[in-house]
Amino acid sequence: MAYTDLADFVRALERTGELVRVKAPVDPHLEVTGIVQKVVRDRGPALLFENPTRGDMPLLMNLFGTTSRMCRALGVSSLDEIGDRIAGLLKPELPQGIGGLRDALGKAAQLRNVPPKHVKTAPCQDVVLKGDDVDLDLLPGVLSWPEDGGVFLNLGLTHTRHPETGTRNLGMYRLQQQDSRTVSLHWQIHKDSTSHAAVAERRGERLPVAIAFGCPPAVTYAASAPLPADIDEYLFAGFLQKERVDLVDCLSVPLQVPANASVVIEGWVEPGERLPEGPFGDHTGFYTPVEPFPVLHVDVMTMRKDPIYQSIIVGRPPQEDGPLGKATERIFLPLIRLTIPEIVDYDLPEAGVFHNCCIVSIDKRFPKHAHKVMNAIWGAGLLSLSKLIVVVDADCDVHDYNDVAWRAFGNVDYAHDVVHMTGPVDHLDHASYEQFFGGKLGIDATAKLETEGYRREGGWPEACVLDQATLDLVKRRWREYRIS
Repeated sequence: MAYTDLADFVRALERTGELVRVKAPVDPHLEVTGIVQKVVRDRGPALLFENPTRGDMPLLMNLFGTTSRMCRALGVSSLDEIGDRIAGLLKPELPQGIGGLRDALGKAAQLRNVPPKHVKTAPCQDVVLKGDDVDLDLLPGVLSWPEDGGVFLNLGLTHTRHPETGTRNLGMYRLQQQDSRTVSLHWQIHKDSTSHAAVAERRGERLPVAIAFGCPPAVTYAASAPLPADIDEYLFAGFLQKERVDLVDCLSVPLQVPANASVVIEGWVEPGERLPEGPFGDHTGFYTPVEPFPVLHVDVMTMRKDPIYQSIIVGRPPQEDGPLGKATERIFLPLIRLTIPEIVDYDLPEAGVFHNCCIVSIDKRFPKHAHKVMNAIWGAGLLSLSKLIVVVDADCDVHDYNDVAWRAFGNVDYAHDVVHMTGPVDHLDHASYEQFFGGKLGIDATAKLETEGYRREGGWPEACVLDQATLDLVKRRWREYRIS
């Protein structure tokens, strides 16, 4: 079972030595970044800065900084377990016999505790500040990099609703604090909140927004997940933590937020209002430029009696968001297979910041099958932003970059096996010559078929590998060799 309260998870990590309390005063202006960078690269513990020199509450960093902590946050021993659960739910077979009925009932039980639950009172509203009493400086907001445009309130969970359909969206966007009651919202063009804001603006209406900090780990992850617009993130979070998420009504806007959040800010976005946002050292490892973005005016701020402000540093990999990205990779594999069934596995390298490169293995069955898969990926949700796709055969371990490179470097005739096209790229892509679209490359590193025009006598060569009998012999006699 995943943790349904951030404070509970913090205490559990401390008991097992995976969290360190930093009692010395530490400045969230650059100094926190310097500490976190070293700890992340050493695969070190989560950090609770008890006395940040800015703000009025402890600052929690590097909570998701290792795969093992990411797994603990979601209540699993392996991230693939969640993907396996999803794959099991996607199988529509009719139950056969007692065993089949038991499996079907098991699936139903998994979904019973999924929908969020409305509660009337909540810890996140123990303390209420309104109007001029609102003060975002109570938060130990971090200035991560020297040229950042100011303090950014990273890892805030932003809630909006579509003005016409009422569909809820929970997203994770960067938030620049402009003053004690104003926040810029970096709503990228491909994100759902952007469409909500556009509809409200077209109607001449202001948009209600609520942002929650320090939420249950499964909820925080769900906000970062690339779910389709019609899938409620709180349904997904309930599925992840195997327990319904408690939601409470906001005090000043028609939205609901996690009852166990540490801090919540509520307010409105006025139609047409923009403020310069940035620069910001983002997950690409480069500063993104100043652009005009919508503005949230905060009317109400609520918090727990003992709040913990959770934030994150992003920048050139590796960073804490690496395990978050890997969780998405593993969890969403069954859904990708649902639309592209020939995919065996895929890998989104952290060094490619998860959307610059996609390595995919396929069960190849016909000529140019790899090209078909490339085009399917370029039409699949946020995978459409992939700039480089490398397709390999099913016997290749996509997580073994040496194996992938051996095939991509040697199995490719770059006059025939490469697809070059133009398509949408990430809002933050700094290499594209035009904003929002740029060049894409697909590399077919599979073994080639004669029907694809491959004419080497005898067909595609066999790889040089030892037979199993020899490998077994070496294993049995290893001690006799006295090599180690």
